[in-house]
Amino acid sequence: MNNVSRRPTPPAIPLSTSLSFLVGRPRLLGWSVLLFVLTIALTWIGFLLTTGLIDNLTGSFFETAPIHSSWWGWIKYSGWLTARYLFVLISRLISFFLAFLVAYSLTTPLYGFLSASAEKIYWGKDFEDDGLSLAGILKDLLEGFKIAIFGVLITVAALFVGFVPIIGQIAVFLIYTYYSALMFIDYPASRRRWGLGRKLAWLRSHNEQTLRLGLVPAAITMIPVLNMFLLAAIFPLFTVHAALNFSAVELYHRSDR
Repeated sequence: MNNVSRRPTPPAIPLSTSLSFLVGRPRLLGWSVLLFVLTIALTWIGFLLTTGLIDNLTGSFFETAPIHSSWWGWIKYSGWLTARYLFVLISRLISFFLAFLVAYSLTTPLYGFLSASAEKIYWGKDFEDDGLSLAGILKDLLEGFKIAIFGVLITVAALFVGFVPIIGQIAVFLIYTYYSALMFIDYPASRRRWGLGRKLAWLRSHNEQTLRLGLVPAAITMIPVLNMFLLAAIFPLFTVHAALNFSAVELYHRSDR
């Protein structure tokens, strides 16, 4: 079955319930703290390497400022200065996103373990586990890499869409909302050996759950400087939150068949 049909879904598990569940499980909480530190470290290293590479390749673009001894010179200088700051801001945002995608790809098996552990504890006997294996870990890495590449394409598309006034900004936010939700449902969906196409079909079929899962992470992604720390901080929580909501929907559909 390659497509996910549209069906009524059960009431969503609130974020407060997921938070209480995570905090009340010392092992899950400890694993989450470890993942937070690891995600921060990998993202920061990737960010430094990416920004260093961009600066080396583009450093000569803004080396010489226009002469501003006349009113026309001041206009050119103001334009040059604005372009310089915008370039730095955009390049840093792109560097952060790319660095985070690399960190996301490398830590996929670890977050997958957190997701599966949360499902197993929460659902008990209803949890279907295929066990930990090397093939499963490699599959998780492959799926994480595919979603990271998909994220790069999303970023390129968002850059062009963002030039459209008002509508473009709303569209970009919705794009990142759906992509954020995709990153989180990747873990429980990959454990069930779903491909990228089926994951995207699930998002389209469950718009309400998708918005609830992706709205807050998408908003945090757009906060300069603090986005890396805030996103890494909430990532374990939303991994657990997405796993519980995803499995709730799937269990509901399974019992409805």
